[in-house]
Amino acid sequence: MDKFVKLTGVAAPLPVVNIDTDMIIPKDYLKTIKRTGLGKGLFAEARYNEDGSVNPDFVLNKPAYQNAKILVAGDNFGCGSSREHAPWALLDFGIRCVISTSFADIFYNNCFKNGILPIKVSQESLDKLMDDASRGSNAILTVDLENLEITGPDGGSIKFDLDEFKRHCLLNGLDDIGLTLEKGKAIDSFEAKNTASRPWAA
Repeated sequence: MDKFVKLTGVAAPLPVVNIDTDMIIPKDYLKTIKRTGLGKGLFAEARYNEDGSVNPDFVLNKPAYQNAKILVAGDNFGCGSSREHAPWALLDFGIRCVISTSFADIFYNNCFKNGILPIKVSQESLDKLMDDASRGSNAILTVDLENLEITGPDGGSIKFDLDEFKRHCLLNGLDDIGLTLEKGKAIDSFEAKNTASRPWAA
C-alpha cells in the first residue's frame, strides 16, 4: 500500500448527503475482485447518461476536476452496503482523500485498508472546504497527515483529528498484510520454538 504523508491536489465538491456505496460504485461493477479498472465505474450512474455518453454536468466530468485527488462531500458518506469496491473505485480514479462531516463505519475503515484518508471535520469547516473546492482549477488543497492539517488555496488551514494507530498505518503504507509482515521475525521465532518443543505437531 502506498504511503500517505502529504497530498496536494484538486479537490472536487460533491455537496450531497447520504452518498451510499451503490452510488459510489454501482452493483454492475462488482463482478470483479481486481482492484484496478474500477475507476471507470466510479459514480457511473451520475457520470454517464443512459445512452452511455458522458454527463458534462457531473463534477468529475468537468475539465477542472477530471484529475481530482480529493473529494469534499456531504454528511454520511459511504453508507449502505459494505462493498470494498467503493474505496477501490475511488483509488483507481485517483482520489486519495475524502473529507466529510461523517462516514459509515465499514466504509471508513475500508478506506484505511486501501490507502485512502477519510477526514471528519465540523460542518463549519466542511462549508469552508466546500467553498474552496468550488473554485474550479484553483481548488487546490494540501492535506498534511503528519501535522493533521488541511491548507486551502488562500493559505487558511483547518486542523483535524485521527486515531493514532490509523495515522501510523497510513504514514507507513501498512495494510493488514503489512502489519503482519512487520512481525515476521517474531512469528518465525515462535514457529521455530513451537516446532522444537512439539515436533509431533509439525
